[in-house]
Amino acid sequence: MTSTKTAVRAALTAIPLFLGGVPVAWAQDTSMSFFVTSVGSGKGGDLGGLDGADAHCANLAEAAGVSGKSWRAYLSTQEDGKRGISARDRIGSGPWHNAKGVEIAGNLDQLHLSPNIVKSTGLDENGDLVNGRGDSPNVHDLLTGTMADGTAYFPWMEGDKTCSNWTSSGEGSATVGHHDRHGGGNTSWNAAHDSRGCSMEALAMTGGAGLFMCFARNEG
Repeated sequence: MTSTKTAVRAALTAIPLFLGGVPVAWAQDTSMSFFVTSVGSGKGGDLGGLDGADAHCANLAEAAGVSGKSWRAYLSTQEDGKRGISARDRIGSGPWHNAKGVEIAGNLDQLHLSPNIVKSTGLDENGDLVNGRGDSPNVHDLLTGTMADGTAYFPWMEGDKTCSNWTSSGEGSATVGHHDRHGGGNTSWNAAHDSRGCSMEALAMTGGAGLFMCFARNEG
């Protein structure tokens, strides 16, 4: 009788661990929730503001066959007299995976301290490599407008860092990161240096094409 009770107890204990024969603890969604845009807006740093950039992310994801997710561009803004919107506050809490199912980061801290973002993992929405240092053309400059910790610039820091909040295709500048972690005097994926301008020509001068990063926001 004792052995029968023990067996029943063991079986009941095991039930919550499985759902459809798959261990619940292992059933993490690894579908694409991060990508580098394969193309920009075509207007340099003018992305149509944050709303336009978010829509661009959603359109590219949809065309790649990924639907039902809330996409946010990894971009910060600037405001007079106070800090603008921070990129890290727009993208949810993670985790995020690229188009091949490889984890980029498990949470915001990991994303900004030790992310798995290098050329081989910083893929576009189709799962393709994005040109970096040594490729022709090099387009590793990704628009971010953010500081290394993912926050917006302080109002007392001089200069345009966001191409007039992503509405300029001429004057101004934007902070960019490098998905391949090369160049700019550092290995930053989100704050390597500032661009020479906001036009397509100016962005290309330092290795850019108006590309940026998109993250699926976990609304749960």
